[in-house]
Amino acid sequence: MSALDTVTEARLSGAVLTRTRPARPGTVTASLAFGRRALLKIRRTPVQIFDIAVHPVVFTVMFTYLFGGAVGGSTGEYAGHLVPGILVMTLLVTTGTTGAALSIDLASGAFDRYRTLSIRPAAPLIGAMLGDAVRYALASAVVIGLGLALGFRPDGNALGVTAAVLLVVLFSISLSWLWTTLALVMRSPGAVLGLTQALLYPLSLFSNIFVDPATLPGWLRAFVDVNPVTHLVTATRDLMSGGTPGGQVAWLLLACTALTTIFGPLSVRLLHTR
Repeated sequence: MSALDTVTEARLSGAVLTRTRPARPGTVTASLAFGRRALLKIRRTPVQIFDIAVHPVVFTVMFTYLFGGAVGGSTGEYAGHLVPGILVMTLLVTTGTTGAALSIDLASGAFDRYRTLSIRPAAPLIGAMLGDAVRYALASAVVIGLGLALGFRPDGNALGVTAAVLLVVLFSISLSWLWTTLALVMRSPGAVLGLTQALLYPLSLFSNIFVDPATLPGWLRAFVDVNPVTHLVTATRDLMSGGTPGGQVAWLLLACTALTTIFGPLSVRLLHTR
């Protein structure tokens, strides 16, 4: 090795040693970055656009005009009954794409690359939830806006509607942690999406979203009464109508806490050990 090479190597080594190491990004900063990534993916994933816009429009319009006259007496009256339920159904069904999107990232090796970054293991998952929260808010705006166009006039005004939307969004985010855990266990986008839809659609249809449970046969009403979707719809309707469903809201907040506390850390652990 020449003297020039020795000097050059010494200078490069000194530059590397004296270079300031970048600070490790905090969990909030990293989570926001992954949340932005989740929002950018919406443009490239048509199924997420379908969940946000097309799904609530089809169900709201179809059932309002199919059942409006027979169940509610008029489309305007039935819209007041249906819109809170469609809001719940739309957001719950939309949570299924959370697990499918995570499975796609796992299969593509995205999370393997994330492990090489100096970030908290939970940041990618929290970021995905932040992106989902924006999707749920957009879907809620579509449902409420369409309902108003069809004659929905909530007695709870803006405050009651906002409280109802926040409750449903919070429950949806909490439920998304369950699908995240399933995605980390199953690792197949098709299987995860199929399982979530197989669970969510029956729970939504066999609830009080479309009809009064009092009109159902006894065996079916017994299931509807214990269905968690029924409790969420009832609390949403009460808030939008200006009521104060204290017991229902307390039960739902407890359920949200349990889902997040159990499946949030479990998802992070599964991701870290896979």
